[in-house]
Amino acid sequence: MHRFTRFVAAAATALALGLVAPSAFAQGAMPAKTGQSAGGPVLTDSKGMTLYVFDRDAGGKSACNGQCATNWPPLMAPAGAKAMGDYSVVTRDDGSMQWAYKGKPLYNWAKDGKPGDTTGDGVNNVWHVARP
Repeated sequence: MHRFTRFVAAAATALALGLVAPSAFAQGAMPAKTGQSAGGPVLTDSKGMTLYVFDRDAGGKSACNGQCATNWPPLMAPAGAKAMGDYSVVTRDDGSMQWAYKGKPLYNWAKDGKPGDTTGDGVNNVWHVARP
């Protein structure tokens, strides 16, 4: 019986760690990854979609709001997100939080269709692929 009790305790501990560890990992996960495009390494979101920076953003503040943010969706940060390494969090005009890389807010491009696409690079000479 003593052996059975230890087994149950060990199984309960393993189950608890299995449930807690993924959420703890997710909170400490980097907001972007390094992916590959035809032009070399790029920053990507969790789905592998290319991220971009906007020349009109200044001082760690997004200048892309309204219709701009419809075409260039911001890489949103969850509530309570904290800066880590080269990544920081900026507050948008509407109060939501957005990830930034080396102080530059990060965006997706609505017209990229699949991971590795970089069709937003050079749009209006103010949008550029975010590079590590």
